[in-house]
Amino acid sequence: MDESRGPESADEELPLQPDGTLPPAEPDRAGEPRQTGGGRHRPLLAAAFRGLVVLLGAFMLACLPLVGVLRWVDPPASAFMLRHAANVRRLGQTLPYYQHAWLPWEQIPATVKLAAIAGEDQRFPSHWGFDLTEIRHAWDDYRQGGRLRGASTITQQTAKNLFLWPGSGWGRKAVEAWLALLMEILWPKERILEVYLNIAQFSPSTYGIEAASQRYFGQPASELSLEESALLIGVLPAPGAYRLDCPSARLRRRADWILDQSRRLGGTRYLDRL
Repeated sequence: MDESRGPESADEELPLQPDGTLPPAEPDRAGEPRQTGGGRHRPLLAAAFRGLVVLLGAFMLACLPLVGVLRWVDPPASAFMLRHAANVRRLGQTLPYYQHAWLPWEQIPATVKLAAIAGEDQRFPSHWGFDLTEIRHAWDDYRQGGRLRGASTITQQTAKNLFLWPGSGWGRKAVEAWLALLMEILWPKERILEVYLNIAQFSPSTYGIEAASQRYFGQPASELSLEESALLIGVLPAPGAYRLDCPSARLRRRADWILDQSRRLGGTRYLDRL
């Protein structure tokens, strides 16, 4: 025996077809051509993808009634409030876990509404939940070596505070974007700003403009001046970093900037654009 031919030479050689090629592979037991390992996995991957699409579609549809009903129903608490309550409860704190009181749109003074727009989202009356101009500016600053700063609108912040959790992951941002779009479609601008001012966090345990006004100025929010409103709104980018009971020079500078921007926008007449 010629050992140079290898062990497979012991098997019977396959006859060649008239054109000189080998015959096709025999079908497997099911009568179908044999598949490679990658081919066997393709149906599983396709099924997993279809399942993911179905789940994503179901989630997006489920958000519609939830967001829709809150156009008329005031939420008793936000996701951030519930998270805060759960954290302090584990530490043994007794009720109340936080301070919060709802203030209807008609009772929120124009000075507070204006300060919120001037300080947080000056294009709020005109955009659809996303400030593309501010996003572009933030991206340009980042490309030039600056830090990647946020460009969230009042609508996005409302969606995050009301339904979601802190963080900056892409998954959370995607959900936030969908909820913000739904809010812009289903809610008027006045409702978005009303909910925002009633659930925004002003200190580690104080939520909403009414509770913040009562705690730090000893008066209802309906009596806030523009200066007091600017000081309250000034803490919103970082309620854990600023102290309303002892305002820092940095917080006062920010409040002064909000006052200046409020005047540049034309005062409370700017609210007519909502």
